[in-house]
Amino acid sequence: MDTAARLTLSHFVGGQMVEGGGDRFGDIYNPATGEVTKQVPLATAEEVRSGVAIAAEAFPSWSQTPPARRAQVLFRYRELLIEHMGELAEIVSSEHGKT
Repeated sequence: MDTAARLTLSHFVGGQMVEGGGDRFGDIYNPATGEVTKQVPLATAEEVRSGVAIAAEAFPSWSQTPPARRAQVLFRYRELLIEHMGELAEIVSSEHGKT
């Protein structure tokens, strides 16, 4: 697949989108045809280490968050999933063939 056709995704780390710096890509196949439809960048080892360190740093604060507040966050996440269910279903079916 030509480089210009690659889907460029970012990593979500520490509450923000972070551009990947690696040169490795993973293929995304159309399950009906076997054709490569997209390529996505894979994180480097350093990007993974950085993400894990940031998550470990955030854990103490999150673990001390009262259960009621954590429930609010998870319910908001649920609302977003429901709100975007159609878009998410299209993405999953185009990449995995599930309906």
